[in-house]
Amino acid sequence: MRSIRRQLLFWLLALVLLGVGIAGWLIYRQALAEANELFDYQLEQIAAALPSEPFSQVLGSRDTGDEGIVLQIWNRNGVLMYYSRPRAPLAPRAELGFSTEHTDRGDWRVYGAIVGDNVVQLAQPVSVRNRLAANVALRTLWPLIVLLPLLGVAVWVIVGRGLRPLRRVTSALDARHPEALDPLPDQRLPLEVQPLVRALNGLLERLATALDIQKAFVADAAHELRTPLAAVQIQSQLVARAKDDAARSEALADLQAGVTRATRLAEQLLALARSEPDGFAATNAIDLRALLQDCVVAYAPLAQNRGVDLGIEASEPATVTGDADALRVMFNNLVDNATKYTPRGGRVDVSLHVEEGHPVVRIADSGPGIEPAERDRVFDRFYRAGAGANRARTDVAGSGLGLAIVRRIATQHHAAVRLDESPAGGLQVEVRF
Repeated sequence: MRSIRRQLLFWLLALVLLGVGIAGWLIYRQALAEANELFDYQLEQIAAALPSEPFSQVLGSRDTGDEGIVLQIWNRNGVLMYYSRPRAPLAPRAELGFSTEHTDRGDWRVYGAIVGDNVVQLAQPVSVRNRLAANVALRTLWPLIVLLPLLGVAVWVIVGRGLRPLRRVTSALDARHPEALDPLPDQRLPLEVQPLVRALNGLLERLATALDIQKAFVADAAHELRTPLAAVQIQSQLVARAKDDAARSEALADLQAGVTRATRLAEQLLALARSEPDGFAATNAIDLRALLQDCVVAYAPLAQNRGVDLGIEASEPATVTGDADALRVMFNNLVDNATKYTPRGGRVDVSLHVEEGHPVVRIADSGPGIEPAERDRVFDRFYRAGAGANRARTDVAGSGLGLAIVRRIATQHHAAVRLDESPAGGLQVEVRF
């Protein structure tokens, strides 16, 4: 497992070592440049200190006394009169001014000058200068190198203290009860930790909301299922108590209708659970015209049984992105509601248009419609409009979940659902993508 503390220690020490290396190189180069200037000046001064008399008068009276410096003297006739180190690998000639000679035993810094009647040449190994510059750089950097272990310990301790608020947050989360979803305190926390705590608090808030919705959904579902299941139980008892075949057939028909209602409610509950935000993942291109046609064809026999004229009034090519199964559930619910609440002899018209580049689906019926005051509430779970006389039903009772499913699926597909009065006087549902 990767540790932030170890990573910070590693990279900080690596950066320090890199900085020490770069600083050492720069110090070495600067010290070398200063050493070159100093030693060049020294060679000039040694040459200037030699006497200008003929060499025969000063032979043996001067000695450079400097480690590594080689002295050669020629007279005016070009005869080598003096050589302080006969084995030094220098060229047997003099070049006036400063120059650098490359030999088998290293580079030499050479200075030549005319002193009186003599030509003097002074040479010094470049390695002496390099060694001096390296010693200067090492003496400068040595305290920093010695302090590196102490710096590592200090970084380890300081990073540990800096990460202590994270450990406090972790301990607070570990000690929490699974049902404790109240926000974490974010006071007295570093600025870098506060966004993390705020994000966790936002997650806890969303989780609490989701749990509340789930609890409400389970409670409502249990309440709604209790009624049809109780009815099924009573109807089964009536079947057992039937005295003759006619009474038994009637009780069995009622029992079958009760089972159908309970099955429909369970299917609606499952569809609503699947239409939750986390249940939507597919993002495919869907031919909306073909999908609507399939839904209408599938419900045509049921509409015919109910005595309702169901058909597609207009249809334009349109494509949307989303989940085809979810959209099929949404349109099936709308068509089912329209045919269910339309009286026998009425009609349901389905249309698909593209308006300003947006597909718009309209399903209009000639049923009793929904009062404007109730059009917002009918999208709530288990709410059923029409408690008054104007909402007579023509088919099996609904569960109050159809339009809740419709709105949830529409929201997932970035569509808006609106309820209006249809041209035939009933309800018109518009889904605008």
